[in-house]
Amino acid sequence: MSAIRRRPYVLVHLAKDLKIEWRSKDSANAMLFFALLVVAIFSLAFDPTNPDLHKFTGAILCVAVMFAAMSALNQVWARELQNQVLDAQRMTNAGANDLFIGKVLANFILLTTVELILTPIFVIFYNLNVVGNVWLLAAVIPLGTWALIVNGVFFAALSIRTRSRELLLPLILLPIFIPALLAMVMSTTAILTGTSEPTLWIKMLAVYDIIFTTVCLLLFDTVLHAEG
Repeated sequence: MSAIRRRPYVLVHLAKDLKIEWRSKDSANAMLFFALLVVAIFSLAFDPTNPDLHKFTGAILCVAVMFAAMSALNQVWARELQNQVLDAQRMTNAGANDLFIGKVLANFILLTTVELILTPIFVIFYNLNVVGNVWLLAAVIPLGTWALIVNGVFFAALSIRTRSRELLLPLILLPIFIPALLAMVMSTTAILTGTSEPTLWIKMLAVYDIIFTTVCLLLFDTVLHAEG
């Protein structure tokens, strides 16, 4: 019964973060700017009409998404530090995991929205002709996005009180995210080029998400109250 009673707190945190972002649009604008910047720079560095470039388009897309998310994850807990909001949240009846899941869902929705805007622009910039099953991207992109966001929110909370958290977060997050990034790049490239079967990489992404989501949920309460 207690778990059922706590469930609406996730929606409260989710609605609060989305409402604040809707009013300010700080994270969304930063993510979209960095993603478009990466796409534009790579399109200028390489010849988009070169057929061999299509082998690397999956990596370029995943790197663009990663940089976009990093710009927002550095600020994911910044509002909670103002006016002791985080201290007040610790004293509420909501569990730590409710706060964590609400944060993850809010940032997942924001990054997914940026990806939906970025994808058609990416296709135009690189003159893409998808050879494989394009619908598999509907599984790969959300799974990779979730892997990045769930770890990013967790490690952002871990480094929230440090003096150089903008520098520390990428140093902690990127090594942890490398297996998911590799699976995301390989599966995306396989779908775009049709040269291999992406199913194994998609399964690896799903297993990665399950493992690290579980670990983050088990440890977040300790991390949250250690910051008190």
